[in-house]
Amino acid sequence: MADLKDLFNQAFVESLAAIFEQYDTSFQRQRFLNHTYENDWAALAFKQRVRRLSSALHIGMDKPYDEALSILKKAAPHFQGLTGIIFPDYVEKYGLNHWEESIGALAELTVHSTSEFAVRPFLLMDPDRMLAQMKQWIKSDNEHIRRLASEGARPRLPWGQSIPLFKEDPSPLFPLLEPLLEDPSLYVRKSVANHLNDISKTHPECLIELVRQRHGHNHHTDWILRHASRTLLKQGNPDILHLFGYPSSKNVSVRCLSVETNSIAIGGALHFSVELYASVDTKARIEYAIDYMKKSGRPSRKIFQLADTFLTGGQSKTYSRTQSFRNMTTRTHYIGGHTLTILVNGVDKDSCSFQVTNEA
Repeated sequence: MADLKDLFNQAFVESLAAIFEQYDTSFQRQRFLNHTYENDWAALAFKQRVRRLSSALHIGMDKPYDEALSILKKAAPHFQGLTGIIFPDYVEKYGLNHWEESIGALAELTVHSTSEFAVRPFLLMDPDRMLAQMKQWIKSDNEHIRRLASEGARPRLPWGQSIPLFKEDPSPLFPLLEPLLEDPSLYVRKSVANHLNDISKTHPECLIELVRQRHGHNHHTDWILRHASRTLLKQGNPDILHLFGYPSSKNVSVRCLSVETNSIAIGGALHFSVELYASVDTKARIEYAIDYMKKSGRPSRKIFQLADTFLTGGQSKTYSRTQSFRNMTTRTHYIGGHTLTILVNGVDKDSCSFQVTNEA
């Protein structure tokens, strides 16, 4: 898989310089390139390259903020998607003391890429003022601007600065999020769901109460609440399971859990099957957990979805799955004893052990 930093390759940097020369006749191309390609360029990670490029643009334009902002707005439509975040990053770095101009620019720039990272220093600097602005953004006809209000205020935005104030007390966020619970845009709904999932990690009672109040009245809201509850569902939270209609799993049993082999080499795969029997009709969230051996020698559990289904009383149902043990950037495997566990509606039902060995 290509590294995201490679989006900012030589061709991209050259195209960026060409566009700025088009809109700024005094743009100093060589100064821009010299600053971009300082000795450590090859070692810079994705977000470090974003900041390097926004700094290089500042040097290349060499203009007061308001003049530079005008040029940025003209250039930004040429760079859609992830590469376009260099423009909001410029606003974040150089515009904190120019509130009105910067906030307007972030709303304009987010339409071409996303200003979700750049808005956070403004939120940290003056949360009340920024939240008031975000409440205006949620009224926009543009889905990108409505999403910015939700995504920019997330307490735990990946890659973004943390917002400790909202981790401690998320209550100011609900007047921002609740009007978006019926938003017609899936792009916005995904953000709201992720935002609520962030909140559930430290304040599960807030999400549980929202589900209790709003579930079952609107299909868009129901989708958001279900997606927002994924962490609590994986944790087997009994309140959230009950609210989504999952009963006790006391009437469900595992009749057979088997693995193809008890020994798997790193780089191989675990093949298993499980037969479940329900004595009465049961809505079932079926998951499997693997207790991975970590480098420390202690296990760490990871839960995966197997099925979300309806088990008919008096009947058995069999499921099978293959789980890769190939090392990835997100997971490194270690030799030693591992455990596979089947869960139904948040409750462990049966387990078996297997060994992971060195690569063949």
